[in-house]
Amino acid sequence: MSEVPISPDAVIELLVSENILEPQEPLAPDTDLFAMGLDSMAMMQLLLQIEERFRLSVSPAEMTRDRFATAGALAAFLGEKRRLAA
Repeated sequence: MSEVPISPDAVIELLVSENILEPQEPLAPDTDLFAMGLDSMAMMQLLLQIEERFRLSVSPAEMTRDRFATAGALAAFLGEKRRLAA
């Protein structure tokens, strides 16, 4: 199975399609995800989906507010994590 590309749009699609966030307006790569309702429960759901869709494991120590602040920041973090794992 080939790797799913990691991009801000892929992160947004994951957040919306898995009902992790239910934004009233479209999300942009720089939208503050915490302002849109990303809380600790949603982050746990998101971690499970990241593992399933992108085949990446994120440790609790890696779960910083900066890395999860926006879809763009999260995509950059996950892309770098995948690159380093290759």
